[in-house]
Amino acid sequence: MNYRHIYHAGNFADVLKHAVLARLVRYMQNKDKAFRVLDTHAGIGLYDLSSEEAQKTGEWRDGIGRVIEAKLEPQVANLLEPYLSAVRELNPEGGIRLYPGSPKLSRMLFRPQDRLSAMELHPEDFVRLHRVFEGDHHVRVTELDGWLALGAHLPPKEKRGIVLVDPPFEEEGEYDRLIDGLEKAWRRFPGGTYCLWYPLKKDAPIRAFHEGLQALEIPKMLCAELTVKSDRHETGLTGSGLIVVNPPFTLKDELHALLPALKDILTQDRFASHRAFWLRGEA
Repeated sequence: MNYRHIYHAGNFADVLKHAVLARLVRYMQNKDKAFRVLDTHAGIGLYDLSSEEAQKTGEWRDGIGRVIEAKLEPQVANLLEPYLSAVRELNPEGGIRLYPGSPKLSRMLFRPQDRLSAMELHPEDFVRLHRVFEGDHHVRVTELDGWLALGAHLPPKEKRGIVLVDPPFEEEGEYDRLIDGLEKAWRRFPGGTYCLWYPLKKDAPIRAFHEGLQALEIPKMLCAELTVKSDRHETGLTGSGLIVVNPPFTLKDELHALLPALKDILTQDRFASHRAFWLRGEA
């Protein structure tokens, strides 16, 4: 209950997560039929990067602060357009003061028929999240442990959806909870697209995590990872990863264009790296 994303909003991990989330939303919109985004750990929805908390760490400066000012190749600019357009829309006078969390980003990209369910357990953050979407009939905000939503709120009535699972990883066993949560959710909603975020840092059990996911025998699981610095002398976050279940058929090629560009923009030392590969599914 102590984790507050305001300290980390807009950092390099958010850039990867939100860039991919925006691609998933856009892909779902290739069909006219409505869909729902279920955001299990939604945070406060909208972040003021001029706040004391955000300024204390300044992590956004090495994240969205770099990307928004970067000169992008046309293909990369096109892929990042939904994400960066939302950021710019919130900051019409230029610069970056406001930054959209994943629920706000999703909502900004919606068509009239699309819907959002946002879960947040932290009492103060729930109040702020609810305030962001107050009166918005496209959004349902619930004060709930996001892990419980993977059972109680699936499948969505639209029968199409993206499930974003972005836990704070402040407790032991969160990698295992991701595996268990995905297994539970996929059995209830096997046709959904799942996007699972996880941290990369020194001694993180990434191999065991990947093996645990593979053991679920879910047909299609795509992995994307971006590391911005070495973990040799760091105990904190040095990179992040995403597992995308039932990804769009275009996503791997998009990642092969996006990840090298993001690595070059976000690198903090010569050990920055990236990879995108199938955990299960297409060779």
